[in-house]
Amino acid sequence: MSNSLTIGLLIVGISLLVIVTAILRKGRIPMKFALVWFVPSLAIIILALFPGIFEVFASIFGFKTISNLVVGFLFVVLFLIIIALTVIIAGQTTKINLLIQEISILKKRIIEIEKNGAYNER
Repeated sequence: MSNSLTIGLLIVGISLLVIVTAILRKGRIPMKFALVWFVPSLAIIILALFPGIFEVFASIFGFKTISNLVVGFLFVVLFLIIIALTVIIAGQTTKINLLIQEISILKKRIIEIEKNGAYNER
């Protein structure tokens, strides 16, 4: 693997770690979302530090150059990130729908209580 590719991967991996850590420290994302980004960035750093891993995978999967393998690897990583985020969004959507239903039931009960005069103002 060329030095420029190694340096590029290290810059990308370390930059991603720094950015996600900063966002996590500010409290803008919870840890479960940060893990979705920590794992790929650590994988990028490890693969950049140990380029022999790329050579083994390139020969196994039949890639002619390591840079093609890196591009393929990054596509797979991004695809896995999209799947992980889709699962998280689906879970959040379910929770939001449940909360909407609970709020609607509570609003209906409040209206019924107010109509029946059982509500005492203090």
